[in-house]
Amino acid sequence: MEDTIYAPSSAIGGAIAVIRVSGDQARRVSELLNRELTRQPRKLTYVKLQQNGELIDECMAAFLPAPATYTGEDMFELNCHGGMQTIQRVLAALGSLGFRPAEAGEFTKRAFLNGKMDLSAAEAVMDVINADAEKSLKAALLQLQGSVRREIEGVESLLLDALSGIDAAIDYPDEAEADTLLALPESLEQAKCRVETLIAESRRGRVLRDGLRVAIVGRPNVGKSSLMNALLGTDRAIVTAEAGTTRDLIDEKTSFQGVPVRLIDTAGIREADSEAERIGVDRAREAIQTADVVCMVLDASVPITAEDETLLRETAGMTRLVLLNKCDLAQNDIPSTLESIRVSAKTGEGLDELITAILRLAAPERGDGAYITNERHIRALEHTLESLNDAKRADELDCAATDVKNALHYLGSITGTDVDASVLDRIFERFCVGK
Repeated sequence: MEDTIYAPSSAIGGAIAVIRVSGDQARRVSELLNRELTRQPRKLTYVKLQQNGELIDECMAAFLPAPATYTGEDMFELNCHGGMQTIQRVLAALGSLGFRPAEAGEFTKRAFLNGKMDLSAAEAVMDVINADAEKSLKAALLQLQGSVRREIEGVESLLLDALSGIDAAIDYPDEAEADTLLALPESLEQAKCRVETLIAESRRGRVLRDGLRVAIVGRPNVGKSSLMNALLGTDRAIVTAEAGTTRDLIDEKTSFQGVPVRLIDTAGIREADSEAERIGVDRAREAIQTADVVCMVLDASVPITAEDETLLRETAGMTRLVLLNKCDLAQNDIPSTLESIRVSAKTGEGLDELITAILRLAAPERGDGAYITNERHIRALEHTLESLNDAKRADELDCAATDVKNALHYLGSITGTDVDASVLDRIFERFCVGK
């Protein structure tokens, strides 16, 4: 981290663009300005940015001395006019000072390496940027503030206590082994339960990060597209009285109670009359397999058909809600054994109940809103659980110690206390430049 780096940290092309500089030589930005700012740190000041006596831009600038900065290094921030030509000239001027362009995610990587945040918080930076629903943003902000680190540290504390007891029993078998053997199963079980809970709750975390996939399926003309339009609050899908109007998947983003959702309207599933319809039916079945929740739509105004019964059987083992649409019309008898929700895409009846049922089924909520959302973290927790199960089965204390150390390694890979450089590179290369 000896180099001083620079990059735009905002979009180029707007009224204003923010350019960051970080590193030991960041103070040298003052050489391009018409006034010295390092003597008045953390004060946003109007300056003229010049190179070789030629004016490049009039902007606002601030010098931020280490260590109380984002990266933990000296930093300069320039708020310039956002035009492409202006930004190119400002970046060229910074390059003339011997600075180099930042790599993807390098500012946040430096923040992690300088101890300004743990690795889980660093990864949350992009989740904050990409959040497209209220609760997605809340979960990302909590992770940025250390919610994941605190959960992991709680499990690590249990395992470190267990490991110290194991080590003592190995070193002093006559005095400590019996007590350690008695206490070890309980300590491991407590840690195991906490990890299992984190993994179970990660299902909602994945939903908050990636969005909940909800497939609306059924035979033709049961009102799938009308239902999708009602949930979206807009006429996105074409609706006609003709069966088979929808021939392909229609995928739209929305949010339910602050949770990001991808609604997928599918072609009516039946024996296809044409090649185009057959492809649509095949894609509908693929959407069923990949959905977090399948909304199986029946027409409540007509008796259940053989096609309905076939789809009910096909979706029986899935995370499914059965919807009786068109409940504003005359009702036909529905088997009492079929648990269902009555809705009307036309009047809006039952839609709030449907939304609540979808979220309760696929994304049960945790009180404090803190979730594991990152797939890498979830895999590390799963490996941790495997190691803890191995430790519980171990016949020898030294084997149990090895398994507990493995579990601690996987937990450390989440917060960054025990992580390979290659893993760090893969994490931060997914960031955008300037972050």
